[in-house]
Amino acid sequence: MSLSHTAAEYMLSDALLPDPGGFRAKGLRLELPSDRLLKFVTVGLPLFLVSVAFAREFSTGSQISCFSPTNFTGKQAAYVDTACWDSLLHHGFDAEGHAVTKSLWALKVFPYSLLVVAVLMYLPYLLWRYAAAPALHCDLLFIIDELDKSYNRSVRLVQHMRKVQQASAVPEQFWEEYERARRERYFEFPLLERYLTCKQHAHSLVFIYILRNLLVLLFLAATCLYLVFLHLNIFFQDEFSCSIKTGLLQAEPHIPLFIPCKLVFFSIFQLISFSVGGVYILLIPVVVYNTLQLCQWDKGLLSVYEMLPAFDLLSRKMLTCPINDLNIILLFLRANISELTSFGRLNAVSALKEATANKEDIDTVVDFMTLLAGLGTTKPKP
Repeated sequence: MSLSHTAAEYMLSDALLPDPGGFRAKGLRLELPSDRLLKFVTVGLPLFLVSVAFAREFSTGSQISCFSPTNFTGKQAAYVDTACWDSLLHHGFDAEGHAVTKSLWALKVFPYSLLVVAVLMYLPYLLWRYAAAPALHCDLLFIIDELDKSYNRSVRLVQHMRKVQQASAVPEQFWEEYERARRERYFEFPLLERYLTCKQHAHSLVFIYILRNLLVLLFLAATCLYLVFLHLNIFFQDEFSCSIKTGLLQAEPHIPLFIPCKLVFFSIFQLISFSVGGVYILLIPVVVYNTLQLCQWDKGLLSVYEMLPAFDLLSRKMLTCPINDLNIILLFLRANISELTSFGRLNAVSALKEATANKEDIDTVVDFMTLLAGLGTTKPKP
């Protein structure tokens, strides 16, 4: 049987084998480490600070302290605190002496607004989980499995070539057969290469990833603008004038027109708002960096696999615009490098290849392994 037929037989020998690593389905990471950190901070920080605010409210009881007249009883003073807390209206006068009112309700709903912020920050990750993660999971399982199988096929092919070379009476004829098989691409991996090329022309995953980052940026910016609005309008006013002359008390002559009140929790809310705003501002460059990763290829992983025979996705200039699904898959392959068992072995072969003196005789992992097997002495020099 000729070498070309034997090569083809060995390249397809394990194509129908069942998945040897069923555990991979549970171990794949479908979020990049930086995205996971962003989710933890953007969602966890407001939830933690809201719990602090509510704990402060439950432990201290009343969130407001009003200076009631001295002739008020304890029940009347408690009524003043409750009424002013329910209204949260500041009564004052403008420069022309006209009566004006200013609502401070934003302070009352501030803890609940942080809960809304946490829910909004989680929405982009729900979008990724249900719109992109299932397809990405299938892509990663297939590509990781095919890359490992490609390595195994190459090793088995080298083992067979060694036997053929040892049994060959004319070494030159063996190397002629080998070169012809390489020219006619009997060693290639068409399914994997065409699959990666197909992913290079797809844009669904990259669209969802960019949309997710844009939503995170939008919610970060909206939260920061909301906090700036609170600080400019409310968070520098911890004292206000409250009026309880409403309803049945409107005609009571002994009740003053305005009662001064002070917000007890004001400093806590200021600290919470500064913490959330400061952290979110620092996270904006991180989100921008995660998005800009798509503007360049991660060629390190595929370049290692180019040592396999006829796996030349990079050398044939098939990588053009990096904003496509293949680049996203490469980023997640890098994050799941522990599941790609053949990568470490090929890295070691790559290091040995770089340290070899006769580099001109080494082109693929087949060449290198044949040299290791002792075939280099019989290979004719170009």
